[in-house]
Amino acid sequence: GTTMTRLLIDELVLAGFTILGSLIVMTTPSVAIDCKGPYQIVQGQQIATPYCEDNFLGQVAREYGMRVSNREIRQNPNKKQEVCRFMGFDTRVSHICEGYRNYGPRF
Repeated sequence: GTTMTRLLIDELVLAGFTILGSLIVMTTPSVAIDCKGPYQIVQGQQIATPYCEDNFLGQVAREYGMRVSNREIRQNPNKKQEVCRFMGFDTRVSHICEGYRNYGPRF
């Protein structure tokens, strides 16, 4: 009777959500940010973006032997300042570190 009908409805609803969730995952494009050095590639053009600049800063810092992740630099202004004070003189990243070398971040 009613218990069996209720169980059937619950299973159909659960199945519907499972299918819907699968369709959403399958149709959502995975968009990765394409960086070339400190620049993001957007429709074939190089655009300076904070995301790519911070990733590049992390790459250069690791070349100097610093143990720092790109994420740390992006999410922690104090870590970015520390990196810039250590190796921000490097011409590849001096423009990225301009506001961090002597005075800290400028907002």
